Amino acid sequence: MKIVSLVRATNTGFLFLLAGSVVAQAAEIKVMVSPGFVPVMRDVGPTFERATGHKLAVSSDTLGAIVKRVQGGEMFDVVLGPRTAIDGFAKDGKAAAGSVTAVASAGMGVAVRQGAAKPDISSPEAFKRTLLAAKSITYPDPSNLAGNPALGIHFTRVIERLGITDEMKSKTVLPGSLNIGELVASGAAEVGIAQLQNLSRTAGIEIVGPLPADLQDPVVFAAAIMAGARDIEASRALIVFLLRTPEAAAAMRAQRMDAAY
Repeated sequence: MKIVSLVRATNTGFLFLLAGSVVAQAAEIKVMVSPGFVPVMRDVGPTFERATGHKLAVSSDTLGAIVKRVQGGEMFDVVLGPRTAIDGFAKDGKAAAGSVTAVASAGMGVAVRQGAAKPDISSPEAFKRTLLAAKSITYPDPSNLAGNPALGIHFTRVIERLGITDEMKSKTVLPGSLNIGELVASGAAEVGIAQLQNLSRTAGIEIVGPLPADLQDPVVFAAAIMAGARDIEASRALIVFLLRTPEAAAAMRAQRMDAAY
């Protein structure tokens, strides 16, 4: 049976009814998670372990490093990260066929320094005016392969779509040793654009809100059981838990992510 079918057929009650029998067959699940999903796993991991008896061995790395490690033969039971990478693992035979399951999505938002006036970003035209009025802006570096360049590429296209590429060149501060939120908090950039869950973890800034819907291209987070996983059923149980339980959905919302629940 494909995992996708199992996920659709399984509900929270069924998972918790299984808990008693699963404990007798407790497994350790080796999970690799991209940075954006780490806080969710930190929040829900103990609940999953109590409910199922399984133990999680969770590690994290940059997306680029995860791809290299998987392609290099390092073994994990479940890998969770941006779907573009996860789909690549399935295509290359590194993930079990039919196991890729979307569990959440994350949009981009706008932040300013704490105490600063919040600009109007209610529509594409309003957002355009805000960018033109800003003294400096920062957003993900589209050339930084160690991070998530897709976000930077997308926002570069947003600027092009708004017709202000030339105007933004002189006022753009790309992140280096400081992340986007830190650049805004320090005053090095007046307006920051990044994934909302990343902005929400930075002190000294205020989130204005999400980009207008017409300018969004949310990052979809997906989980997959990897080829050679040590315990398929335990790995399935983790994916079902992330997709179907209110606890997981609440943890995702707390990180300003949209759950697939």
